[in-house]
Amino acid sequence: MQRGNTLEQLPASADAQHRVVDSIRKALASIILGKNEQISLALSCLLARGHLLIEDLPGLGKTMLAHALARTLGLSFRRIQFTSDMLPADIIGVSVFRQNSGEFEFQPGPIFSELILADEVNRATPKAQSALLEAMEEYQVSVDGETRPLPEPFFVVATQNPGDQIGTFPLPESQLDRFLMRLEIGYPDEASERELITGDDRRLLLDDLEPVTGPQMLLELQKSVRAQHVSEPLIDYVQALVRSTRESADIEVGLSPRGAQALVAAARAYAFVENHSGVYPDDIQAVFPTVAGHRLKPAGSTRFRSPTELCQHVLDSVAIP
Repeated sequence: MQRGNTLEQLPASADAQHRVVDSIRKALASIILGKNEQISLALSCLLARGHLLIEDLPGLGKTMLAHALARTLGLSFRRIQFTSDMLPADIIGVSVFRQNSGEFEFQPGPIFSELILADEVNRATPKAQSALLEAMEEYQVSVDGETRPLPEPFFVVATQNPGDQIGTFPLPESQLDRFLMRLEIGYPDEASERELITGDDRRLLLDDLEPVTGPQMLLELQKSVRAQHVSEPLIDYVQALVRSTRESADIEVGLSPRGAQALVAAARAYAFVENHSGVYPDDIQAVFPTVAGHRLKPAGSTRFRSPTELCQHVLDSVAIP
């Protein structure tokens, strides 16, 4: 992919970094119409060095968002279409015997790219799904007893159809936990949908989308995110939210310590994207449904019908500091 004129040559000051973030959001918003909050959350997930799971009905822009992220950020990109007959080697790669040299040569699979789109990940069997686990957690894969590092940055965007659709295999809890956020895009508003119907094909606009930055600046942005200040009262708030998920009669399994860490990491990134001087309670509340929704196991007797409603119940139950 042509990298274009990146901001990697500019001084990496705070102002320069926030200008590039604003440019990224503007570029993404030109492709994904009327979804500014979802764009901010997806970008926050990447800047927090997390992986993103997008769950929604077909045709709402899940794949388009992944393509737009790769284009805008100047990242190498591969799409893996998950199917029921997929094998782990189709993802990781395979060693091929070369007769002329008498040796095995490793042929890398599509996982060796900076941004991976795992499309319809829940249409593959658990065996194929598990091939992503080591890559997502360790940023490396093991083949024939040899560990091979993945590119840096490395980011997985997985899409899945709702579990009640035909031919889907639910993701196990261990794999769901590897995703920092689970996001729903939802239907567009009326004005955005009218522009989609009457305007240019978004795929053609995507082809003309120029990179705003490149991998090196992205790594610097991720480093700045980790430096975002989180005050002690905000840590108290996070712990109170986590404790509420564990004690609520509506929740059978609450957030783990890793879930609490994910919440703080996502809030730091969201505060950075929104150009806040530190992490505010609003930042924690903005990311909480996307971070906690797929990690909570609702009790059988709960009256809350969706993860979003359950997360909002937790937020409403805990006082803001």
